[in-house]
Amino acid sequence: MNEKDALAVTAPRPLAVVILAAGQGTRMKSGTHKVLHPIAGRPMLLHLLASVADLLPERQVVVVGAGREQVEKAVEGSGVAIAVQEQQLGTGHAVAQAHDALAGFAGDVLILYGDVPLVSGATMKAMLDRLSRGDEPRAVVLGFRPDDAAAYGRIIADGQGIIEKMVEFKDASEAERAVTLCNSGLMAVRASDLFVLLDQIGNNNAAGEYYLPDIIMLPGANSAVIETEAWEVAGVNSRAELAGVEAVWQDRRRAEAMREGVTLVAPQTVFFAYDTVLGRDVTVEPNVVFGPGVTIADNVVIHAFSHLEGATVASGADIGPYARLRPGADIGPKAKVGNFVEIKKARLDEGAKVNHLSYIGDASVGAAANIGAGTITCNYDGFFKYKTQIGAGAFIGSNSALVAPATIGDGAIVAAGSVVTKPVPADALCLVRPQQESKPGWAAAFRTRMRERKAKA
Repeated sequence: MNEKDALAVTAPRPLAVVILAAGQGTRMKSGTHKVLHPIAGRPMLLHLLASVADLLPERQVVVVGAGREQVEKAVEGSGVAIAVQEQQLGTGHAVAQAHDALAGFAGDVLILYGDVPLVSGATMKAMLDRLSRGDEPRAVVLGFRPDDAAAYGRIIADGQGIIEKMVEFKDASEAERAVTLCNSGLMAVRASDLFVLLDQIGNNNAAGEYYLPDIIMLPGANSAVIETEAWEVAGVNSRAELAGVEAVWQDRRRAEAMREGVTLVAPQTVFFAYDTVLGRDVTVEPNVVFGPGVTIADNVVIHAFSHLEGATVASGADIGPYARLRPGADIGPKAKVGNFVEIKKARLDEGAKVNHLSYIGDASVGAAANIGAGTITCNYDGFFKYKTQIGAGAFIGSNSALVAPATIGDGAIVAAGSVVTKPVPADALCLVRPQQESKPGWAAAFRTRMRERKAKA
């Protein structure tokens, strides 16, 4: 059983998820909602929802404030409900706004944060498992121990993980601030308890806000803490923190790739997208970027300074250096895409070669065809795109322009420097260039004449 299957069968009660995303995000200094800034090519909120999906929640609610329209558009069609926190009155108040969206729900509620995107489904599952353990705590809080506890809220717990006190940094004593166990803010609570508890908390604190952690300290039942690593609950409130979380994600993905049989010559210079798929015995040279939608089969070499997005590369192909594969690039087995070559929405069949300085767009290139340097498919007239078809074994000479729609037959040869505007039959030679003419002595006479003219000027 894989991890995803294991996660899907474990929740003993129905699950709802509340994701808080109502913060103003002013430190991002951006017109884009904070939770929609990307990590590895995918918005933070969607990272979180993807992890949540493994747990098969019955309901999902995102609590927003400003920028509601952006979030609604991002989750459109996914079954996620939107709740609005009109005033920023604290995390407890934010969760309370999900009341109507969770009306009639009986089960467990996970409370997450849209700007804490790396928490895994496995960690969420561990929180739910602890909530369902025999002692059935009122709530389960996710704690962590950062290298620098800074201004995080503190958790004081006994040796069994039962919480004795939770306190915000602003309200903590010096002794409490010395505690290293910090509150991530993530929590699991039974729906039957959640809103009853929220109704009981006040805002008698330094910030005058309704703190979600205050439900832990209400009398009547114990709550528990489980711990995770600090990287998993790293939050994003600024561009610098966004870069830091990106770096964590990339480092972990690089390590995973190498464990799975990928050679990264200079790991720190390679960047993956959230959905990059790599086969075994793939070699990736320095300074390669994978955008979203890339699948690489076994035994492929991606040479240095290449950029791939929306592309599929079959076994044994060789890409780069300085290659760009754009969306729709479909590179067949043992094909070669060389330096300074751009491929867009084009298929290269087995063994086809586009070695250097060429653009192939909206095209199909047959098996073992060879595309010479400087060749382009002229696929766009300013209004519409047109397709070029190049047959198996065809040879396109350097500096040729194939004006689409164009068809080059199997085994045909297009002479260097040709501008092809008509179909080329199989095994034919296409030669489109004026007849060469040489005039002996002309250049020497020209130079003499021009020197004399310059001397008189």
